[in-house]
Amino acid sequence: MAASELYTKFARVWIPDPEEVWKSAELLKDYKPGDKVLLLHLEEGTDLEYRLDPKTKELPPLRNPDILVGENDLTALSYLHEPAVLHNLRVRFIDSKLIYTYCGIVLVAINPYEQLPIYGEDIINAYSGQNMGDMDPHIFAVAEEAYKQMARDERNQSIIVSGESGAGKTVSAKYAMRYFATVSGSASEANVEEKVLASNPIMESIGNAKTTRNDNSSRFGKYIEIGFDKRYRIIGANMRTYLLEKSRVVFQAEEERNYHIFYQLCASAKLPEFKMLRLGNADSFHYTKQGGSPMIEGVDDAKEMAHTRQACTLLGISESYQMGIFRILAGILHLGNVGFTSRDSDSCTIPPKHEPLIIFCDLMGVDYEEMCHWLCHRKLATATETYIKPISKLQAINARDALAKHIYAKLFNWIVDHVNQALHSAVKQHSFIGVLDIYGFETFEINSFEQFCINYANEKLQQQFNMHVFKLEQEEYMKEQIPWTLIDFYDNQPCINLIESKLGILDLLDEECKMPKGTDDTWAQKLYNTHLNKCALFEKPRMSNKAFIIKHFADKVEYQCEGFLEKNKDTVFEEQIKVLKSSKFKMLPELFQDDEKAISPTSATSSGRTPLTRVPVKPTKGRPGQMTKEHKKTVGHQFRNSLHLLMETLNATTPHYVRCIKPNDFKFPFTFDEKRAVQQLRACGVLETIRISAAGFPSRWTYQEFFSRYRVLMKQKDVLGDRKQTCKNVLEKLILDKDKYQFGKTKIFFRAGQVAYLEKLRADKLRAACIRIQKTIRGWLLRKKYLCMQRAAITVQRYVRGYQARCYAKFLRRTKAATTIQKYWRMYVVRRRYKIRRAATIVVQSYLRGYLARNRYRKILREHKAVIIQKRVRGWLARTHYKRTMQAIIYLQCCFRRMMAKRELKKLKIEARSVERYKKLHIGMENKIMQLQRKVDEQNKDYKCLMEKLTNLEGVYNSETEKLRNDVERLQLSEEEAKVATGRVLSLQEEIAKLRKDLEQTRSEKKSIEERADKYKQETEQLVSNLKEENTLLKQEKETLNHLIVEQAKEMTETMERKLVEETKQLELDLNDERLRYQNLLNEFSRLEERYDDLKEEMTLMLNVPKPGHKRTDSTHSSNESEYTFSSEFAETEDIAPRTEEPSEKKVPLDMSLFLKLQKRVTELEQEKQIMQDELDRKEEQVLRSKAKEEERPPIRGAELEYESLKRQELESENKKLKNELNELRKALSEKSAPEVTAPGAPAYRVLMEQLTSVSEELDVRKEEVLILRSQLVSQKEAIQPKNTMTDSTILLEDVQKMKDKGEIAQAYIGLKETNRSSTMDYQELNEDGELWLVYEGLKQANRLLESQLQSQKRSHENEAEALRGEIQSLKEENNRQQQLLAQNLQLPPEARIEASLQHEITRLTNENLDLMEQLEKQDKTVRKLKKQLKVFAKKIGELEVGQMENISPGQIIDEPIRPVNIPRKEKDFQGMLEYKREDEQKLVKNLILELKPRGVAVNLIPGLPAYILFMCVRHADYLNDDQKVRSLLTSTINSIKKVLKKRGDDFETVSFWLSNTCRFLHCLKQYSGEEGFMKHNTSRQNEHCLTNFDLAEYRQVLSDLAIQIYQQLVRVLENILQPMIVSGMLEHETIQGVSGVKPTGLRKRTSSIADEGTYTLDSILRQLNSFHSVMCQHGMDPELIKQVVKQMFYIVGAITLNNLLLRKDMCSWSKGMQIRYNVSQLEEWLRDKNLMNSGAKETLEPLIQAAQLLQVKKKTDDDAEAICSMCNALTTAQIVKVLNLYTPVNEFEERVSVSFIRTIQMRLRDRKDSPQLLMDAKHIFPVTFPFNPSSLALETIQIPASLGLGFIARV
Repeated sequence: MAASELYTKFARVWIPDPEEVWKSAELLKDYKPGDKVLLLHLEEGTDLEYRLDPKTKELPPLRNPDILVGENDLTALSYLHEPAVLHNLRVRFIDSKLIYTYCGIVLVAINPYEQLPIYGEDIINAYSGQNMGDMDPHIFAVAEEAYKQMARDERNQSIIVSGESGAGKTVSAKYAMRYFATVSGSASEANVEEKVLASNPIMESIGNAKTTRNDNSSRFGKYIEIGFDKRYRIIGANMRTYLLEKSRVVFQAEEERNYHIFYQLCASAKLPEFKMLRLGNADSFHYTKQGGSPMIEGVDDAKEMAHTRQACTLLGISESYQMGIFRILAGILHLGNVGFTSRDSDSCTIPPKHEPLIIFCDLMGVDYEEMCHWLCHRKLATATETYIKPISKLQAINARDALAKHIYAKLFNWIVDHVNQALHSAVKQHSFIGVLDIYGFETFEINSFEQFCINYANEKLQQQFNMHVFKLEQEEYMKEQIPWTLIDFYDNQPCINLIESKLGILDLLDEECKMPKGTDDTWAQKLYNTHLNKCALFEKPRMSNKAFIIKHFADKVEYQCEGFLEKNKDTVFEEQIKVLKSSKFKMLPELFQDDEKAISPTSATSSGRTPLTRVPVKPTKGRPGQMTKEHKKTVGHQFRNSLHLLMETLNATTPHYVRCIKPNDFKFPFTFDEKRAVQQLRACGVLETIRISAAGFPSRWTYQEFFSRYRVLMKQKDVLGDRKQTCKNVLEKLILDKDKYQFGKTKIFFRAGQVAYLEKLRADKLRAACIRIQKTIRGWLLRKKYLCMQRAAITVQRYVRGYQARCYAKFLRRTKAATTIQKYWRMYVVRRRYKIRRAATIVVQSYLRGYLARNRYRKILREHKAVIIQKRVRGWLARTHYKRTMQAIIYLQCCFRRMMAKRELKKLKIEARSVERYKKLHIGMENKIMQLQRKVDEQNKDYKCLMEKLTNLEGVYNSETEKLRNDVERLQLSEEEAKVATGRVLSLQEEIAKLRKDLEQTRSEKKSIEERADKYKQETEQLVSNLKEENTLLKQEKETLNHLIVEQAKEMTETMERKLVEETKQLELDLNDERLRYQNLLNEFSRLEERYDDLKEEMTLMLNVPKPGHKRTDSTHSSNESEYTFSSEFAETEDIAPRTEEPSEKKVPLDMSLFLKLQKRVTELEQEKQIMQDELDRKEEQVLRSKAKEEERPPIRGAELEYESLKRQELESENKKLKNELNELRKALSEKSAPEVTAPGAPAYRVLMEQLTSVSEELDVRKEEVLILRSQLVSQKEAIQPKNTMTDSTILLEDVQKMKDKGEIAQAYIGLKETNRSSTMDYQELNEDGELWLVYEGLKQANRLLESQLQSQKRSHENEAEALRGEIQSLKEENNRQQQLLAQNLQLPPEARIEASLQHEITRLTNENLDLMEQLEKQDKTVRKLKKQLKVFAKKIGELEVGQMENISPGQIIDEPIRPVNIPRKEKDFQGMLEYKREDEQKLVKNLILELKPRGVAVNLIPGLPAYILFMCVRHADYLNDDQKVRSLLTSTINSIKKVLKKRGDDFETVSFWLSNTCRFLHCLKQYSGEEGFMKHNTSRQNEHCLTNFDLAEYRQVLSDLAIQIYQQLVRVLENILQPMIVSGMLEHETIQGVSGVKPTGLRKRTSSIADEGTYTLDSILRQLNSFHSVMCQHGMDPELIKQVVKQMFYIVGAITLNNLLLRKDMCSWSKGMQIRYNVSQLEEWLRDKNLMNSGAKETLEPLIQAAQLLQVKKKTDDDAEAICSMCNALTTAQIVKVLNLYTPVNEFEERVSVSFIRTIQMRLRDRKDSPQLLMDAKHIFPVTFPFNPSSLALETIQIPASLGLGFIARV
């Protein structure tokens, strides 16, 4: 088609970009032929004018439609070119986190630099058995394809893994090997993979190094052949290596390192065992310091050394060999430090006693002088003599480096050989799968010989790859009968010829190496002369004469010629090798055992040089082939040969290609560097594959797929019955150019771009159809909406208008009514206002007039009272003034008289003082004194006279004074009266004022008091109301608290019940887990059992030597002799042959570990069984002997025992009496709560003390009786004095002390008597049999026991009494506290009393609540403790069950005879039995089990008939009391069922039939066992049919285990039947036609989603489910068991469907979600039809349902994310994210899920704790239970049909 049809407006193209390599753009206008510029719009929003190349006028490549982006196969892209491939890989890697992509036959693997959960065993199981195109790309798909083709085509396979260093080649190879080890089915041989992986640390340490691009670059290639046997199980492996980079040992570029092992040695130099190596830092050695980067970030070389040593140990390299390896490596390091000193230009020397060389010689065990000599000299041999020639310093250094490289290469090969020996297997290899891990195309700034060889190898591999792709294309075209046209593709042969042909680069290099004067420069000139301008692939650099350029398929590479000759020669002197071979170090000569003489190819001296010494040496005699040894093969020649050998190996195998891509150079997870990716895609051939595919017909469709996809482009008349013709007619109309497509037999082939064109037409047609549909639907919706709105508007208008009219009428009525009301109301208001004002005026007038009158009256009254008061006051004032005047006069007189008297007195005192002083001053004046004395005497006389006069006068004065005093008193009285009157007046005035004030104050106080009274009244009322409210609130609070307490009690009860329910559920889960574990153990046992049988058969076939006397058994009876053998004669006769074969089987060289373990376990069980049998027999004999001796015992012993028993009964009655009295006391104390009761003097207290005293006295009496009895017994013992003491007395003492009742004591007495009966003591002195001594011992032990019981009872009574005292004391304290509270409450007012009582009540309730909480906590602790104990007991029970399974498992019960079961005998009637003879047992089993056809029995006979017949035969054997017959019949039955299941175990009907009959047989054994739990639903007649003699509980357990094994086998059978149908029917088949279109697919064709002939549909699954259900119902399987089978089937369907959905990107679409939901609804409908909705099967489909819903829900906003998180609770986070990543739009109308939305989902689900596992476990089997289901069928009514051939059985 024309470009103008594709390059239209809005078409998207790719344009080159220097940063992103390719950038997307959109055309702004149509392209027309002749346009030189394209107007483009870039994605970042800018416009661009893109100029076309004027010469080529090549248009930019078109971009694929969005629905093709992210395809699994790059060849499915319509436009196949570099930008499309790059964009598809980027979208898958960055957006979908998918690292694998197909590119035709190539798997492209991008290193994510992150651990991904896509390599688990569940993923391996999902890919196992699948076609390569049916699942998403994966390394496991490639491995499965190789494994499948190896088994199908009987042809060896190869997986070629290539890529750059760090691209993940080794990891991919490792996962491929892990896949082979897992699916090969050889678990015992899977350690081959572990050994290969264990070799990785060794090979990495000696073969990997740090480069500028990779810290762990592999510097060699390896090819691992994984060997398989005839059953395609791994048996061994072999490794081949290619082109080790030896030059790295002696030279490293900048920022690079030597091999890791050297740095590991230096890092571990301080270890004690490495001290002898005399190592140091890596910087101290020349061979490790040249790169200047001795450390790698994040790598600990010392730890890596430990891993290397551990790996060596795992591969069987001993410590001595390891130390030898390390010695050699250390010697290489020291050799690099050997220095040379030039003597002249042609000779050199080593300094004397050079330490590095001394260390080297010590480590290598060679002579120092000899090595020193040959490092500086060389030997040249001619035809007649040999010369020893010195060499220059440069030549010596080169020789030293060559020696170091040679030693390292030999050591490397030695280690590889030892690894291969560890991986070698002695079993013959039938086929192999090779995994080639080889370096990819390399180009550096400086490329040397190593890069040349690597790129040469890649040219060869690319040629092989191109030829293989070309071959596949040719086969496809020929298969479809399309005319073959030659596809032009890049041919590597010219480049290969340039390298390896005659006069090619390698040939010229080898020729130059043989030349004596050959140098790198001369070789370069030869290259220029030979190939320059003659070969288009060879070029010469412009600025260099020492380099050349080769145009490889990936890129041009410039090689520097310097070093090519030296590296190609790989020269090492023979003399140096001879010195090393003569080493005392044993390991070193081993490296050179098969070494050729590695001397220089040039045996002549260089021109112009003469030797310093010429030593004639005679040539050695007899050296045939000397020239071939002297001229060894060069490195290039060796590499070419090994490469040819590798290509021959690969050409002899079917190759599979894995191309590893390194997304970035910084090891960032999920970071894509377009530039680096394009470089690698070009280098690894992916783009070449795309180009080859694009050159032909890359897009291929089947006719049915094309018709389904592009049916929309056809008209009805174009659709014919023949799909092929229909497609031809349509294509001829759509694509006019017939060269753009071809019609094959089954497919249509399109050229590149045609599918995109068809998709464009389809999208346009769908868009036009959508627009028309939208137009019509929108018009219809709008018209419908308009009509609805019109009808609604009319209705609204009608109602609104009516409403308005009614409102207007109502308004008029209200207006009139309001007017009337207003009139009357206004009149009323005015009249009322007038009356109020008139009444108010009259009241005011009356009050005002009264007020004026009262004021006038008060004024007159006040004036009158004022006149009276004035009158009185004025009189009082006059009197007061007179009195004051008189008082003042008298007072003045008194004061004056007093003053005068004081003056006179003062004078007298002065005179007296003056005489005395005079006397003192004039003491000597006696005369004068005498005179004065006389004067004094005279004066005294005068004084006496005066005194007498004075006395008279005094008398007179006194009388007068008395009178005056009386007068004064009278005056004073009058004055006082006046004062009193004045004071009275003043007081009256004051009182009046005070009274006024008091009156005012009283008034104010009255007001305040009234106010306070009112306020107090209000407060009182408020307080009362508040108190009432508080009282109410407290009552409510009390009620609330009571209610809360009740609720808490309820909640506690509910919580306990809920916890109980949860614990019950948990226990049920634990029980299910234990049941599942037990059933898994049974499954594992059956698997091991089958393995054992297979090994036994294989040994028999391999031996094929019949033993003498060997008895051949029936083919159906030879399977499980190793399982059950219940000591029956029938089983013993069949076990003869296997037992006689065992010695010969042990000689077979197979893995007999399992067989030996089983045999050892059988022997141990036989020994244990024999021991238990002997012990049982011994105990039975003891019981019988004890019974016999008990009968023979004299009656006196019984009397003594009776006496002791009566004594003990008396003591027990006393004990009961004491307990009753104690209970009465407790009751009395509980009834009386007053404190007086518990007081020390209270009656109850006294009664208690009396009772306790009586108890103590009684105990003392009993104790004295016991002591007396003991003393009597001791005296009797001393009188008897037996000869010997009994040996078992201490044991009997301990046993008797443990016995608690008289029965146990009596039994102890019997046991004592029986035990001591056999002793050799002489009891003739006592009586005949010595029973008196036995009685004495028994009584002594009994008395001791009674004494201990009395002591314990006394202690218990004392404890109880102490407890009662404590209770009494606590009651006392409580009573006192209550009394105190009561007294305190009585002192409080009523309100406070109420509050206190409420507070007390609240406190009491709180305490009770706390007590309840403590009790609850204690109960919780008890529950937790019991739960823990329960778990411990459950664990112990599980261990016991496991132990029982190990000891008495069904498989091992058959291996050895089971001990006879101690079956209790019963005495009942018998009916409904079948009688057969012992010799007819084998015939019975054969006809009823081995040769019975389930189909006929199920159709014609009653369900479970074989089970009923077998049980009736067991009943007859039970009736005969023949235990051997019962065992034999049950053993034969179980063996025969197992044989039938092994022979026809793949037939669902057979397995279902015997599962049903086994369960029925088990139910019959339970129903007729005689146990009450199983007899509830029996009739009386059925109860009569119960077993009478034997208890077959142990056999029920064996049958239950057998039923579990049959159930698991049934599940496996139905899984094998359903598995091929599930994916096709549930996912691929289009149940709803036309919903989903088929997307274009690539070369990896998937299974078509269109129902072709032979494909499975949902109806196929439903029909199969119906078949399963009908078969199980016909066989009479229990309904509960049918539900469990259906649940398991639905789980398998859901798990397999979901797992495939998670691994298939093409299935994750909206339409596929609708298909899945429809399919699930059909399954649910099937469940409803079968009444199985309550079986739990629907719940197993919940993950699948949610996954389908997830595909259909909206996935854009945060609300959508929240809805998804809440909806998908049955899916794990990994599964949800995986579905969202895989979601792919089928049509361009759908949208992809954005990365931000997926991150939002991850953030919301980060707290969810679920399994990180991606896939569901499709192999999971739910634990099965067999609920008891009794049968209502009467045994006596069962008839045996003649068709069974059981005529030898008789009904009884």
